[in-house]
Amino acid sequence: MAGNGKDRRLHARTTTTPAYFRFRRSSLFLLSILVLLGIFTVALFLSQRQISAVDRDPFSRSQLFQVSEEKLWGSSLGYGYHPCAKPTSKYSAPEDWDRYITVKSNGGLNQMRTGISDMVAVARLMNATLVVPQLDKRSFWQDTSTFEDIFDEAYFIETLKGDIRVVKELPKELESAPRARKHFTSWSGSAYYEEIARLFKDNKVIHVPKSDSRLANNDLPLDIQRLRCRTLYQALRFASPIETLGKKLVAQLQSKGRYIALHLRYEKDMLSFTGCTYGLTDQEAEELKVMRENTNHWKMKGINSTEQRIGGFCPLTPKEVGIFLQALGYPKSTWIYLAAGEIYGGDAYLSDLRSYFPNLVTKEMLVQKKELQKFMKHASQAAALDYIISVESDVFVPSYTGNMARAVEGHRRFLGHRKTITPDRKGLVELFDLMEKGEIEEGPQLSSLVCQMHKYRQGAPRKRYGSLPGSKGRARLRTEESFYENPLPECICLTKNH
Repeated sequence: MAGNGKDRRLHARTTTTPAYFRFRRSSLFLLSILVLLGIFTVALFLSQRQISAVDRDPFSRSQLFQVSEEKLWGSSLGYGYHPCAKPTSKYSAPEDWDRYITVKSNGGLNQMRTGISDMVAVARLMNATLVVPQLDKRSFWQDTSTFEDIFDEAYFIETLKGDIRVVKELPKELESAPRARKHFTSWSGSAYYEEIARLFKDNKVIHVPKSDSRLANNDLPLDIQRLRCRTLYQALRFASPIETLGKKLVAQLQSKGRYIALHLRYEKDMLSFTGCTYGLTDQEAEELKVMRENTNHWKMKGINSTEQRIGGFCPLTPKEVGIFLQALGYPKSTWIYLAAGEIYGGDAYLSDLRSYFPNLVTKEMLVQKKELQKFMKHASQAAALDYIISVESDVFVPSYTGNMARAVEGHRRFLGHRKTITPDRKGLVELFDLMEKGEIEEGPQLSSLVCQMHKYRQGAPRKRYGSLPGSKGRARLRTEESFYENPLPECICLTKNH
């Protein structure tokens, strides 16, 4: 019994907590709560001080908005898509047709490139032999370059031998023969060209005085669409001197790290054509107006510059481009290659962009003058160098739409959806106007709005846009997205395991 009592006392001693221990535990609990409250109060105080400091210091405020390297530079790695321009199993070899198409390509470099690609496809549709196209020498650019000055002619002929027959010139017996001169209707389908081919019954040669936009963007046979891609992205290789210098310029830029190719459309003719005078002096605005009135083939004469800008129909100014790129998160140290003609106003306006990004370079700053001399007298050859650099850039940014912007974007999509940021000009103008009114300033708020606005404007895979709602008849074809701007799905396919 005594032993049992001892056991009960030992059990009681080990299971019952004395009063002073209970008091001590509750005190420690209260103390812990007080310490946590103290830490929270100090942290809140410090954070409020930090916010106040940021409000006082705009530089600190801009530093708070940071974008990851992956978001700034990361490519999509194709999203599982890959080029697919090879012919289908139903594609047949061409015949040596004894009927010919001669072509005069019109426009600047990229307008001619896409036009030539169309004419190759047209020759296939019409079962005709294509004579190497003549290039435009009378347009605004006044470039005397021949086909072989810009393109590798022998490679062009050889690459397309499985598609159509291409010859350097007409056979001698046909040089003086009558030719049917035909302006092909823009954005025409295969049925149209099968009908036009009847002209060969009375003529051995059809001459086409214009080559741009002669084929529809959509509803063409798959093999015809893929032929357009093979022509533009493979057969139309630039001449060796252009390719060599282009690669050298790319290597120079890549040696500095990642770079943006900026297609800055701020040339005199572009501003005059669009009627955009925002930020210019009265004298400059008048000069552009006179140029527009004196250019006969520009049909729009009286243009309201303010309405143009608000509608998003004006190129971004150099300063606006600087604000835009900074708001996206690109640091001041970013290297930017300027792919453009002569900037209107020169350094007076370009300095605004350089104040945001000092590492702004041109061809002339990357190689010796003597290496560029023979190219700079020919606008299309100089544009070819810009094209190569733009396609190979880490990021491509066009400040305005146009033939080069569309061609580069399409080529970059074809090569794996390389990052291309297309500014929402209308949306940006609204933000820039708020900045002028003092309702918003550069910093996290602006950056957040700009980044959100361009979340889905960075070259990710999507199908080509159709015509705009409400457009009817042939007019709707003009509003479709260009095949060469986005050759998906015909020339870009999804890998099976995606």
